[in-house]
Amino acid sequence: MNKIKLLSFASLFLVWSCGTSDKVEDSLEAEVAEVEDAVMDNTLSDDERGEGWMLLFDGESMDGWRAFNGESLPDSWVIEDGAMKALGTGGDIGGDIVFGPMEFEEFELEFTWKIEEGGNSGVMYHVVEDPKYKAPYETGPEYQVIDQLGFPDPLEAWQSIGADYAMYEPDYEGAVKPAGEWNVSRIVFSTEGSSYWLNGKKTVEFMPYSEDWETRKNSGKWDAFPDYAIAKSGLIALQDHGAEAWFKNIKIRKL
Repeated sequence: MNKIKLLSFASLFLVWSCGTSDKVEDSLEAEVAEVEDAVMDNTLSDDERGEGWMLLFDGESMDGWRAFNGESLPDSWVIEDGAMKALGTGGDIGGDIVFGPMEFEEFELEFTWKIEEGGNSGVMYHVVEDPKYKAPYETGPEYQVIDQLGFPDPLEAWQSIGADYAMYEPDYEGAVKPAGEWNVSRIVFSTEGSSYWLNGKKTVEFMPYSEDWETRKNSGKWDAFPDYAIAKSGLIALQDHGAEAWFKNIKIRKL
């Protein structure tokens, strides 16, 4: 039993012993029930399991994760206080990791993250591995993770937090937190309509493979990477882009 539960039960005992009103008793009992129903980090609720969610990280082991185009986990990733941590030793190439056991096509992905001051990272999907690719971003679309408030260089809108990187500019107004604070992000990818979310706010929405989507993909940014977003299924990847970044509560369900 955790300290929160013990404190709540102690409060209940004090209320009963002092003959406090039934309304206060009911309120405290509700608080106890809420604590008992709370889902701890890196776990799923019964409802989530019933909806088909699965964890990609349990808070203790990085089983299933390995280097992009590799066979083992790079030394630049560790577990710290129940989170996967990128040590920031990667750069434009190298240091990125993938969840290797399975590919995903249409899905909903949720993850909790924070980043150091001035940091830059990202979460990619539909990533394809091949020796001809040097990094996941050559094939996989990216949810932009960045210190929006403290990044040292000016950011273009398409580089901003919650963007579909270099594709769709985000509306992040009111959802940005300072570096070092936890954020909750979500990617919904479906051919019926896709969206990115940051701390409960929708930042972008788009229709994959539509005329607008194709126009943006062929606008010049991805000319050097002709296989970008060609695959309609692939791996989930986390980026070490030279900054310390933390990820936890990484869960996904197929749509």
